[in-house]
Parts: sequence; structure tokens; C-alpha cells
Amino acid sequence: MATETIAGSIRNRLEFPRSAARQNTSSREAFALAIDSFRTNRVRFALTALGMVIGTASVILVVTIGLTGKQFILEEIQKIGTNEIELEYGGNGSAGLDGVNINGYLTREDEEAVDALLPEVQYSSPVVEMHDRINFGGGVVKENLVLGVEPQYQQIRNLLLASGRFIDETDDNEHMKCAVVSETFAKMRFGSSDEALHREIQIRDIPFTIVGVFRQSISDFGESEIATETILVPYSMSRYMTGSEEVKQIYFSMRSMGEVPAATEQIKQIVHARHRPNAVYKTQNLTEILSLAATISDIVTAVLLLVSGVTLAVGGVGIMNIMLATVRSRTREIGIRKALGATRREIRLQFLYEALLISISGGTVGIIIGLALPLSIRLFTAVSLPINLWSVVVALFSAALVGIIFGTVPASRAALMDPVESLKYE
Repeated sequence: MATETIAGSIRNRLEFPRSAARQNTSSREAFALAIDSFRTNRVRFALTALGMVIGTASVILVVTIGLTGKQFILEEIQKIGTNEIELEYGGNGSAGLDGVNINGYLTREDEEAVDALLPEVQYSSPVVEMHDRINFGGGVVKENLVLGVEPQYQQIRNLLLASGRFIDETDDNEHMKCAVVSETFAKMRFGSSDEALHREIQIRDIPFTIVGVFRQSISDFGESEIATETILVPYSMSRYMTGSEEVKQIYFSMRSMGEVPAATEQIKQIVHARHRPNAVYKTQNLTEILSLAATISDIVTAVLLLVSGVTLAVGGVGIMNIMLATVRSRTREIGIRKALGATRREIRLQFLYEALLISISGGTVGIIIGLALPLSIRLFTAVSLPINLWSVVVALFSAALVGIIFGTVPASRAALMDPVESLKYE
């Protein structure tokens, strides 16, 4: 008994390599037969692969469009100032304790304290808001928004100069009577940005010379402190005109967007420590808006990818239909192969390989088409479309998966055919 067991074990070890070699040979033969079938029926297989071409090309293009849209949205939001933090007084200040501000209003000293305690702050500026009647001369008087700001306000709000220059440190330190006006203000009052330069306007009977014209890098749809017709003057002059050191808002800009959430809370704590406990302060930043925009863009891309997935599924149904028709038309061939010793596994592999060849060849052509469009745009225009190489991997994997899933049924049907009945088929 023990001898028979040992002999059986030796026989199994000797037969295992033969079996493995047989499987490898049958796989190669099945693949070779699939290639021959593919060459013989090129037109039919090419038309069947058309659905995969459209599906995989749409996957590449959808990902490209999604990334382009996301990049555009984020860049537009960043132009407003993603590193920006707005500190605003919310009320409830009152007189009282020694060593603290007698009310809750912000001051330039609060700005300096934050700058000293938070090295992450790159730019900062208080904003004094005034609404005054501006005298343009010749009896023309209009009410406009006037903001007292420091030179770093330009970097914080990403303001662009249409003409002239911005307020500088000399203007602020020496209480210079100069102003920078919005582009809309310059065009409406003087006809153009260049015409507005060096013109004189009177604010509270004080003559100011226009030294620059600015515009915002992106429209904020009236949601910021800057109106369409805004005049910016040195902060020191605004204090002189209001007769007070109190400000309602201070703007900070951090060195990187990642520092904004923590700095937002730290700024509030620093300012609270300098004022009465019951004073209320509000801090705002754009990080939540940025995250929301990125999430929405990702969701839209995912929905479009699902649509592309439906296109791939339709292509897969086409592959299954043509493969079922192929199995039926080649019934006698299957019978002959089985009569010559082909196993069910070999028959199944042959037709599964054919389905894979159709799907992968269609997928490869679709990927080439999908990449050709953004690459052509990048080559012949100044527009830089982002290309994600992972989308190529996903598209090719999806094409192969579709071939396997929708090729399994026809391959199994061919493998289960009775060889005797198959040989009788005409």
C-alpha cells in the first residue's frame, strides 16, 4: 500500500510539468487561432471594435475636460486670493478694564501684533471704509466709496494696474494726497485710464491726485469690499480724514494656502487677547469655497465617466452579439477541433482571446484618438490642457475588462458544444 502511494506521488510529479506545458501550449495555440480569425475577418471585427473606440476615447476626453474645468475653476478662485484672511469687527465692545482696548474696534496695532506673532503672514493691510461725495470740479459732485489701505493691499487682493502706479510706502508714511481709482471709475469720469492719471479730485474738500488706475484680476460679482467705482487712498490719510485710529476690517495674506485654516483661528485668538472678552470678531477665507469647487468638479467628472462607462457597455454588447454570431457560423469548425482532441478550455480560450483582441484593439485606437485632441491643442495653441496618464491606464483596463465580461458567454457556449452535433451542422 505504501509502495503504491509513493509510486502515485512520483507519477504525479512527473505528470505535472507535462500538464503545465500542455496548458501553455494550448494557450499559445488558442491565441494563434484567435489572431488568424482576427486577420481573416478584419472588417467585421473592426466594425465591432468601433464601440470600444468611441467608449475609450470618451473616457480620455472626459477626464481631460474634467481636469481642465477643475484647473480653470481653481485658478479663477485663486485670483481672488485663496491665501487671504479677512478679520472683521462684529460689535459688542464696551469701556472698562485697564490694559485692554476700551472698545472692540480693530486698530493698526492689532495688525502689527498679528504680524509679529505669526511669521506665516506675508502681507497685511487695514481697510478704512468711507462713503464721501467726490468733487470732480465744474460743479460735478458724486458719492463714491473711498477705502484707506496700505501698499500691501495690492498683493492681498491681487489687483492689477491698468495705468500708473499703486500706493507705496512713501505715500503712506508722508501722508501723500494721492489716490488710485478703479478702471470703471476712470472710464466713467474721465473717459479712459490714461486720461484719469494726474487728474485731481476732492475728497472732503482735500485735493487728491490720481496716480494709478486698477482693476480686479477676476470679477467677484460685488461680493467684496471693492465696488465698481472705488477710490483707494493711503491709510494714513484715511485716519486723518476720519480722525480715528479705529478700523472695521484687516486683511492678511498667508505664504501658502495650507496655512490658512490654522492661521484663521490664531489671528482671532491674538486679537481677542488684546480686547475685551465680549467683543465679537469674524474671520473669513476662501478655502471652503475652493474645496467645494474642487468637489463639485470631481462629481461632474465622475458623472461624465459613468456616461462613458455606458458607452463602453454598449460596445461590449456589440462584441457579445458578434461573437455569438461567430460561434454559430463556426459550429462545424468547433466540432472538427474537438474531434481532433481540443478541450473545452482550449475552445473557450480561443473565443475569449478573440473578444479580447477586438476590445483591446478598439481601446488602443480610442486612446490614441482621445490623446490626439488635447495634444494637438497643446501643440498648435497656447492652451495647456492637462493630461492624466492614469486615464489611459483606466481606459485600457476597462476595454480589457469589457472584452472578458462580454466574451465569456460566447466562449462558454462554444466550449459546451457537442462535437458530434457540431460535425453534423451545415
